[in-house]
Amino acid sequence: MAQRQFSAEANFFFEALSAAEFHWFFVQGLTALRAELYLPGVSALLNGVEASLRVTMHQIATEPTGGAEPSPYRVLSNVLLASAREAGLPVAALAFPGENDYSEKLASPKKDRRDVEVVRLRNNICHGNIFEFITPKTGDVDANFTPHGLRNVSAVLLGVCFEWAKALGDFRRANGLLHYGPTPPIPSTPLVMG
Repeated sequence: MAQRQFSAEANFFFEALSAAEFHWFFVQGLTALRAELYLPGVSALLNGVEASLRVTMHQIATEPTGGAEPSPYRVLSNVLLASAREAGLPVAALAFPGENDYSEKLASPKKDRRDVEVVRLRNNICHGNIFEFITPKTGDVDANFTPHGLRNVSAVLLGVCFEWAKALGDFRRANGLLHYGPTPPIPSTPLVMG
């Protein structure tokens, strides 16, 4: 990928979010993905989504005086997303392409919970559950896992993160949490990594 395109993508996260508490997760995740480091890249993007939700929810719930940190117990989950949606955050931007039942999943009761895709992926990747990315045994070749198996989902997740950063940046500006110019447009980016 050309350096110019990478710079445009990284600058987008810096300018759209303008919050060091979480924009670095997206920039470093992007950097890792562009270097074909899919495990740390996907993990960083998912942590960026979680951090941006937690910090923004904390900022709109209290006076942003630099006081107490966000609760360490409010992690990326359907519950956090539903709470963020009630507070007006644009969490619909976190729906994966084709995830038409996103709202229904968020509203699913605890006993029949169905996680939205960003939560499901976060729980699996951040807890080391990579079995869906294992290449099955074929003939004499044993089943195996390589980080390259995350390549396609990393491209989808990066696209979701661009949409999230745009929507969250607009929200933060509209609510007085950012004073830096308008949210820039999402840069054009290839759908496939590498």
